[in-house]
Amino acid sequence: MSLNSWSKRWLLTTLGLLIIIVLSILVLSMILLQDRNSGESNLSLNQVRLKVNPILLALEQNYQHLNEQNIREDIRSTARETGVRLTYLNLDGKVILSSDPTSEGTQVNLRTALHYDLHHATQAADGNDLLDIAFPVMDGPTGSQIGNAIFSIPQAMVTVQQSMTFPVILISALMLLSLILSLFLFWMKRKLDKHLLSPIHQLKQHAESMLKGNYEEKIQYNRNDELLEVYAMFDLMRTEIKHMSEQRIQQEQAQKELITNISHDIKTPITTIKAYIEAIEEGLCNDQETLMEYMGVMRTHTDKTARLVEDLLVHALQELGQISVETRELYSGPILETMLKPIEHVVLTKGLIYKGPNCIPNVLIAIDPTRIEQVISNLAANALKHTAPGDTIRIDMELESEHLNVTIADSGQGIRVQDMPFVFQRYFRGQASHAEQRVQEGTGLGLSICQSIIEAHGGHISFTSKEGQGTTFRFYLPIC
Repeated sequence: MSLNSWSKRWLLTTLGLLIIIVLSILVLSMILLQDRNSGESNLSLNQVRLKVNPILLALEQNYQHLNEQNIREDIRSTARETGVRLTYLNLDGKVILSSDPTSEGTQVNLRTALHYDLHHATQAADGNDLLDIAFPVMDGPTGSQIGNAIFSIPQAMVTVQQSMTFPVILISALMLLSLILSLFLFWMKRKLDKHLLSPIHQLKQHAESMLKGNYEEKIQYNRNDELLEVYAMFDLMRTEIKHMSEQRIQQEQAQKELITNISHDIKTPITTIKAYIEAIEEGLCNDQETLMEYMGVMRTHTDKTARLVEDLLVHALQELGQISVETRELYSGPILETMLKPIEHVVLTKGLIYKGPNCIPNVLIAIDPTRIEQVISNLAANALKHTAPGDTIRIDMELESEHLNVTIADSGQGIRVQDMPFVFQRYFRGQASHAEQRVQEGTGLGLSICQSIIEAHGGHISFTSKEGQGTTFRFYLPIC
């Protein structure tokens, strides 16, 4: 279930509960109004007692003197002042004293005349405005009943108007609380939509835009809350994906250029070899010396083609993470001396000064001779590209803290400062100056391959350079 659907259901459920509460309040209000309008429920026996207590007290104090006329008139006068009608009966039902003197001496049926509670009195009244309520008259000293006093009291005199203040306040408070809760719910729903659902929807739109390849649109969020971190991380992800996309495009372009360059570089020596083979077939080599010269040229171009193919193969293995390095434990002296001889010949042939190591340390190292020769050849070839006749190429080898340190230095053009961070990146060939166009020769794979081979041996490679003063490459191989 989506967050939007969940919030709507939650809001509707809560509103339903509030409606039930409001209906319950209305029903309670109607019940209270009905109770208030019901006269029976509003009659108070205490009110009756307050009215008749003076009369009862007079009867109890003067019951032995009721035959005296002045006492009888006093009791009747008290009854008239109170607003009730009195009928005093003895225990056999004979009327002794009454507000209506004509009824004195008559006999009353006690079973039907005596009503000691308001409920029976109300039923006996049968809609009449007067209620006949009976109270026993007691003899104070003995505590025995001496008679019954029947009082005819208007219902209005004993009706208590119940106070509606508290119920009205309670109902009003509940209604106000329900209204506040309803407003709060709508405010919460609006806040949820504005500050949570809307930002999530915006993130979804940005994600769809990124899926379509649009990485330029920045993600902005102006509130300082938890979602700010989410937006910041999302924008960081957008920037990273944009960078990776640009890198992928650059890599694809570099690979295309690599294929084009290698195709051209391979085509040139193959064309040269083919031309020399055709010349031999046509009999242009009349002597052994010319033939050997042709064979030397063909060998040089064959070696160049082999190196290009080897670089391409190592590059493919780098892409797959499967660069082939098969190390063996060998002594460094004979192996490295064999590798340096052809380099010395090439350097001297180019008109440069060659300075080889004074002594090659003869220690046991784990080495793949083919790959290390490829590293030394690439570094030497790189030095040749950056030097001119008269410059110096120097190769040193020495032991240094359980490592064999190999140094290949030149006194050539050096590396530009802005190019130094990218020297070991694949496809990077540097920016050539007008005076030194040879810098851009090659595939841009050599130094990257060197780094991969050295690291596969458990060593590391580094360089120092100063523009116009030469470059020094060093790599370290661990000793067994």
